[in-house]
Amino acid sequence: MAVQQTAGRDALGDFAPKFAQLNDVVLFGEVWSREDKLSLRDRSLVTVIALMSQGLTDSSFRFHLESAKKNGITKNEIAEILTHAAFYAGWPKAWAAFRMAKEVWEEETSAEDKKECHANSMIFPIGQPNNAYAQYFSGNSYLAPISTKQVGIFNVTFEPGCCNNWHIHHAKNGGGQILICVSGRGFYQEWGKRAQELLPGDVVNIPVGVKHWHGAASCSWFSHLAIEVPGEEVSNEWLEPVKETEYIGANQME
Repeated sequence: MAVQQTAGRDALGDFAPKFAQLNDVVLFGEVWSREDKLSLRDRSLVTVIALMSQGLTDSSFRFHLESAKKNGITKNEIAEILTHAAFYAGWPKAWAAFRMAKEVWEEETSAEDKKECHANSMIFPIGQPNNAYAQYFSGNSYLAPISTKQVGIFNVTFEPGCCNNWHIHHAKNGGGQILICVSGRGFYQEWGKRAQELLPGDVVNIPVGVKHWHGAASCSWFSHLAIEVPGEEVSNEWLEPVKETEYIGANQME
């Protein structure tokens, strides 16, 4: 099934509909999805070198560096890749690329410090590993019950790059969920719509029957309070994981 990507249509659909279609349907819906032909790791490597050779070191270049790291390219490997490419793409371009790559890969040397810093940035605890629902999350998440009486309120924390599966809240009457963002940067996306960025103070009202996902940005820890709206015959239906290209599209909002 083709990946549903709307970033191009949302940004340029009226002005350049063909470009938007090529971006959403061909580039992300087809090319990045062809993992049987070329792995995501190799596609990230090719993309980083192509952008570096053009001297592009904007937010899109940083995004692709972050994707390369997420797709398995290590700090030592990116250093060797950029060094090798410098002889063909140009020394000044390599210097510019190294400055941004250093920022991205420095994070791996202080992951525990980043987690502690995130914990200290909010008044709610991170809690314990969310093992009971781990199968529905890509990456590590943590759960801290804030209130279990009257209304269920839980602080849910996602490590960088982690998000939950597509899912739907059901109820005969009432129900749904409210998210209150408390720290970090994340995303919320409803099926068929563009992802929206989430920052501290943002509130998301999720009605019953709406297919959606939420989680952290690729380079940031993220926490939100999840408030269970009371209702009759309340349940949660877990669906398929978020595709890599869908997540990439959300992060390209930078």
